[in-house]
Amino acid sequence: MSDLQTQVVTASDQSPALTDMRSQVLAGLRQKPKALPSLFLYDERGLALFNDICATPEYYPTRTEIGILKAQRAALRERIPSGAVVIAPGAGAGIKTRLLLESLDQPSAYVAIDISGEHLDASTQEINDAFPDLAVVSVCADFTQPLDLPLEELGDAFRLVYFPGSTIGNFEPESSIELLRMFKHLAGPRGGVLIGVDLLKDVTTLEAAYDDTQGVSAAFAMNYLTRLNHELDADFDLDQWQYRACYDAEHSRIVMALESQQAQRVTIDGEPVAFEAGEWVRTEYSYKYTPASFARLANVAGLRVAELWTDPRHLFSIQFLLAD
Repeated sequence: MSDLQTQVVTASDQSPALTDMRSQVLAGLRQKPKALPSLFLYDERGLALFNDICATPEYYPTRTEIGILKAQRAALRERIPSGAVVIAPGAGAGIKTRLLLESLDQPSAYVAIDISGEHLDASTQEINDAFPDLAVVSVCADFTQPLDLPLEELGDAFRLVYFPGSTIGNFEPESSIELLRMFKHLAGPRGGVLIGVDLLKDVTTLEAAYDDTQGVSAAFAMNYLTRLNHELDADFDLDQWQYRACYDAEHSRIVMALESQQAQRVTIDGEPVAFEAGEWVRTEYSYKYTPASFARLANVAGLRVAELWTDPRHLFSIQFLLAD
């Protein structure tokens, strides 16, 4: 490729300031119903707990997606042009990223984007060590916001925006469309998007995946309050909160929330916030799609589904999108 040098990790810090976290958290808690921005679930402890969630027996998406990647290695190599640049919002160095890079024909660069600087440094170094001939670029940023990427340095190589997991489901439909439009822009007119999409299925399987018997999902949500106590000088009493996860059939989504166990007032960086007994504070959504409903969403964003790969039980899908 053109100007990017191999065996070099280039860092660009566009991470949000602590003041942004404060303003977003307080804005979410002032709305009705209250919500906490899911972006801030993923501090170092949150990332570790999420990895633990992925290993629970109930959480099918991760192992199912890995199975699809392994089964479709040849198809991915055939579908994605040689020398591709892989752009990974919410980057990681896990098995899914490695499987993809191993499947492609001589990928030329890996551009990693993540809000956690420590996680980003570790993951890009792992990729650099595992693929020494691959140019690796790291950008510490919130990928849901406008990004300043070195697109001009990527040359004419095919750009593949890689967005694994079921993360697209954490965004409400309008936000999902905007995110897909941004991915389309990053990919350019000659590129594509490879995305994980969780599929609609029975309620029992869905709810168990987001409220495991070991309580890891609950610990992950409660860690948010711990982070606010430490970083925003909040005074949440964790004993007064209970994790909840339920399926909302009207909107085809799992709702994850923290329930206040009594009427209480909490201070966050000097700002008081009142909670009613039994009041839910949403931490995340996870939307579930049929192949047809996701295709419609992609079409609104100017993308079409060129390929869809799934598992024998049709629990999960990996979809390859191109500009419409």
